[in-house]
Amino acid sequence: MTTPLVPADYLDLVSPLRAGADLRARILAITPETDDAATLTLRPSRAWRGHRPGQYVRVGIDIDGVRNWRAYSLTHAPSADGTISITTKAIPDGKVSTHLVRAARPGMLVMLDQATGDFTLPSPLPAKVLFLTAGSGITPVMGMLRHHLGDLADVVHVHAAPTRAAVIFADELRSYAASGRLRLHEHHDDTSGVLDLASLDQIVPDWREREVWTCGPTGLLDAAEAHWEVAGLAQRHHVERFRPTVIEAGDGGTVTFDRAERTVEADGSTPILDAGEDAGVLMPSGCRMGICFGCVVTLREGAVRDLRTGDLTVAEPGDDLPIQTCVNAAAGACHLDL
Repeated sequence: MTTPLVPADYLDLVSPLRAGADLRARILAITPETDDAATLTLRPSRAWRGHRPGQYVRVGIDIDGVRNWRAYSLTHAPSADGTISITTKAIPDGKVSTHLVRAARPGMLVMLDQATGDFTLPSPLPAKVLFLTAGSGITPVMGMLRHHLGDLADVVHVHAAPTRAAVIFADELRSYAASGRLRLHEHHDDTSGVLDLASLDQIVPDWREREVWTCGPTGLLDAAEAHWEVAGLAQRHHVERFRPTVIEAGDGGTVTFDRAERTVEADGSTPILDAGEDAGVLMPSGCRMGICFGCVVTLREGAVRDLRTGDLTVAEPGDDLPIQTCVNAAAGACHLDL
């Protein structure tokens, strides 16, 4: 009676955050941090399993009929009401970040994955810590500070930003420094140029004695890794990298079955299930109508289109999204875990 939808699709309309539903969150508030950055406060559904400060979560949001997934660090302080937050900076040509900062509104729903990542503080906590961040790379560190600052004995934070006004969480960071809870060094590119890590000898004379966590643009990460490697202290250096991938969606494309080591050309109207079977790949299947979910496999990378609705699912490397092969067709080059 509900074909091509399933009963859960109708339940989603009534109670999208219910137990047993796909992991989602509702946007409760959007708080500007700078002219181009904002914090989104989210209420996740009951499936949310929590996080460790410093971890990130992948967020899926539909823009013009395409579900886009991006990774954002969790920035909230300990919360009794179960809410979480992410902070994002709108970047030039950044479809998702710009949408979240400029167009998202309270009440909207987003998809979530469970929190992941190992850019976290160990237990027991280090005696001396250095946080080295730039731009929006401050976000995972802010999550750590909000949870752990009271337990850290000696913290130095070096943060670089284009201007003083562009420092995300500026008031909070400066209040920590004013109260003596950490030593803060702000570096503003417009007045001091790009941060030179050689200056750490003056800014943090004991940097070699500290465990360091670095997050920021690729240039900073590369320079920091080389800096600690030359010093023979790479084991003390912890880095968080997010690597955006641009995937162009189209109509049809190559489908690569990674484990079977086969690649086939498929048009935009042929279900991936049929394309795989025609190529001799052993494909899981069931009703072949999108109802039983017996054909679900993992999309490792690429884009597919739902033949029922026309919606696109786009996966970047590492997203590993489940798709139904009987109702999805290739929408560009894609890789499957089969």
